[in-house]
Amino acid sequence: MSVPVAVLAAPDDPTLSSFGRDPWWLIGGKVLAIFVFLVLTVLLSMWVERRVIGRMQLRVGPNRAGPFGLLQGLADGIKLALKEDIIPKGVDRVVFILAPIIVATPAFVSFIIIPFGPTVSIFGHHTPLQGTDLPVAVLLVLAMASMGVYGGVLMGWSSMSPYSLLGGLRTTAQVISYEIAMALSFVAVFLFAGTMSTSGIVNAQADTWFVIMLLPSFLVYVMTMMGESGRIPFDLPEGEGEIVGGIHTEYSSLKFAMFFLAEYINMATLSALCTTLFLGGWRAPFGVVSIWEGANSGWWPVLWFMLKLWAFIFFFIWLRATLPRVRYDQLMKLGWKVLIPFSLGWILLVATVRGLRNEGYDMTQVAIWSAVAIGGVLLLSIAWDLVKGDEDEQEPVPDHAEAEPSVGGFPVPPMDAPHYHGVGRTGVDVTQKGVARGTH
Repeated sequence: MSVPVAVLAAPDDPTLSSFGRDPWWLIGGKVLAIFVFLVLTVLLSMWVERRVIGRMQLRVGPNRAGPFGLLQGLADGIKLALKEDIIPKGVDRVVFILAPIIVATPAFVSFIIIPFGPTVSIFGHHTPLQGTDLPVAVLLVLAMASMGVYGGVLMGWSSMSPYSLLGGLRTTAQVISYEIAMALSFVAVFLFAGTMSTSGIVNAQADTWFVIMLLPSFLVYVMTMMGESGRIPFDLPEGEGEIVGGIHTEYSSLKFAMFFLAEYINMATLSALCTTLFLGGWRAPFGVVSIWEGANSGWWPVLWFMLKLWAFIFFFIWLRATLPRVRYDQLMKLGWKVLIPFSLGWILLVATVRGLRNEGYDMTQVAIWSAVAIGGVLLLSIAWDLVKGDEDEQEPVPDHAEAEPSVGGFPVPPMDAPHYHGVGRTGVDVTQKGVARGTH
């Protein structure tokens, strides 16, 4: 019989019963503290990103506004606020104005269920270092992410621009594809923790972090959070090379700033959620606990949480400076043909192993046979891709040299057409091969 997580919790570990007892001024203080924390995190993330990418690309980065350029993000925010707010002619004004608000608001709401630390004393009141908690707190993050998608779609549709509309369609397809795989990566965590509340999930990792027991789920979440955030290498909704700027092409001033704010807050929220679900949340690393027993009490856990949070933010920045943008078909293939099937198979495996362990079976043999099954599936997948690639290479390539110049929509004739001559503006007659024939 499994013991509830609340019974296993230490005296300082928050549970669902710890919430809903704070006075109104403490609740308001928590909300204000989370809001200020997110705004400061955005400003600092922008500075760190530009400095780190500058160092990786042998550039200086911002170093003029304030000491070491620390005020560059604030200067950019003031500049956006003072710019002229342009609303193009023909747009749906109501939706055009509300869409950035719909994008930014869920980003703030999602962070309310993230635990920063254990129960502490604030002006004589014992309260958890967390805004609030729910029996289905993790699902709140998924719900807010879905609400943000509506804002992106409405931004693209209300702009009455083909580029913005394409960006909105890309946003919808990308978020749906990767949100399904992200939700599936949470299922194994729910099975091990026995709860969907974030405080209960952190309490369940008191002995072992879930990144050790559920490494495949962790890897799937890391890939899906990159697609969910819409940043490089998965910034297809913006696509400056082909759709100018995507959903925010027609936006300027504070409306564009709200979209920019939501992007960096989502990056912090995804990093904090990964820390909570897989890296023990606010709990100190194992080596620290063995040396210092009080590492998980008081205000010290806030430090461990911040270190893990900024490690993931640095990971976001590192990928942006390293990887190029992927093709859209590769993005969809990774989401639908790799991550979702793998997540479904992993959930079945985890549920089967836990069921067999509850029935008293030898887990060593179960683990061995599970590893053999996973290896077999991976080998079959690799063989299928190799066979499929060979079939694609054997397909006959059409001979474009025999095609008519006007067929196929090409504005120029084939490269090896021997009798094509043209006279340029300078009077030089050149062939398609670029060899000058003299003047007429």
